[in-house]
Amino acid sequence: MDKIKAFFANKWVGFTLATILYVLWFVVWAGYWWMIIGIVVIYDIYISKYFYRYVWSKNEKLCEQSALYRNIYEWVNAIVFATVVASLIHIFFFQMYVIPSSSMEKTLLVGDYLYVSKLTYGPQMPNTPVSFPFVHHTMPLSQTKKSFSEIIKLPYKRLKGLRDIERQDVVVFNFPAGDTVLLENQAVTYYDVLREYQAQYGTKRGREELESDYTIISRPVDKRENYIKRCVALPGDQIQIVDGELIVNGKPEENIDQKQYCYSIHTSQPLSAYTVEKLGITEMSGSGTHYFSPLTDSMVEQLMKMDNVISVERYTVQEQSFPHSANYPWTADNFGPLTIPQKGATVELSVDNLPLYERIIDVYEDNDLEVKEGEIYINGEKASSYTFKMDYYWMMGDNRHNSADSRYWGFVPEDHIVGKASFIWLSLDANKSFPANIRWNRLFTKVR
Repeated sequence: MDKIKAFFANKWVGFTLATILYVLWFVVWAGYWWMIIGIVVIYDIYISKYFYRYVWSKNEKLCEQSALYRNIYEWVNAIVFATVVASLIHIFFFQMYVIPSSSMEKTLLVGDYLYVSKLTYGPQMPNTPVSFPFVHHTMPLSQTKKSFSEIIKLPYKRLKGLRDIERQDVVVFNFPAGDTVLLENQAVTYYDVLREYQAQYGTKRGREELESDYTIISRPVDKRENYIKRCVALPGDQIQIVDGELIVNGKPEENIDQKQYCYSIHTSQPLSAYTVEKLGITEMSGSGTHYFSPLTDSMVEQLMKMDNVISVERYTVQEQSFPHSANYPWTADNFGPLTIPQKGATVELSVDNLPLYERIIDVYEDNDLEVKEGEIYINGEKASSYTFKMDYYWMMGDNRHNSADSRYWGFVPEDHIVGKASFIWLSLDANKSFPANIRWNRLFTKVR
């Protein structure tokens, strides 16, 4: 044991191990070849010790001379160290995420705390590295003060991961339509509100009225809201939704046991609170003999076996969905067919099909898109086709009639992907008090 301790205490061993870790992590994996100069710093820390001799030794003397200084230094040192380590873990390895809404029920419940792996698909480097630690886009105790600076803006860069996204993966990503935000009402999507204003006032005046009613801000990709959905289609896949049923590449999607649709329930007698809780229903409106609730297939079967249940009928969504164009009168329950854009694939463009791709061309892939006199211009040149620069994905919630997903705002670009939801490490029911609020059966269960 003493020989092992002596071996690792050797300054050259420490220097070698630290250099190998540093080079593999920040130079090879991260691909920042200029950071190889950091080896000089590591050499000084372990071998030459010039910085310690001429600078840091003075700090040690101050610690010896003043107890107050020593206490302040120890606290600052601990905070800085913890911040750096936690930030590196958050960027490169994993982050925690809590389920805020019911869009993924019953697969994921409100109050589930998730471990989200960034290693699975490869960590994405921050677009805005200058930011306040441990917060997303808004400063603590504020609803409007942003927590980041765009003084440094970096291009999209993703490191090598363990594998690519697969169909049926539950994925955390930055909300694509969250690039523009109504600061006074962040719970709504800017583009939905804009369409309402333009329907009421007209295209130009609608935008002007919206700008006068709200403070409108923009957010970079890595500072947009985090969403969690199931990836149901990959780049190059063709999707179609017929009467609520998803079809991928001509085949019905893989069965999801906990998938829900909204149903209208008619009964001869009211449903008791005990029955509702026993079935696992967490959302229900209506009373008396008519209810409206999202249900899984097993819930429907159980309800139909009850003597007081007359009928259980699935609701059909009629509201218009992506791309919100008269050329595509699709709804969330009857949609497509649509092919998911793939990196390197070329699509023929026309004024008719442009609504499908204009946001990709103009926003996600940063081109100057214009339509003049019935002709499409990209970066000032007339275009009849477009080749995609990134892969795109189609995300849907398992609570199919209660999920704001790709059916409403479109494709998810690869540079918006955060990580894979791996397992639930804690689950709390907000409607109960401690310790009854802990859902013990969900702790450390894998997300499927």
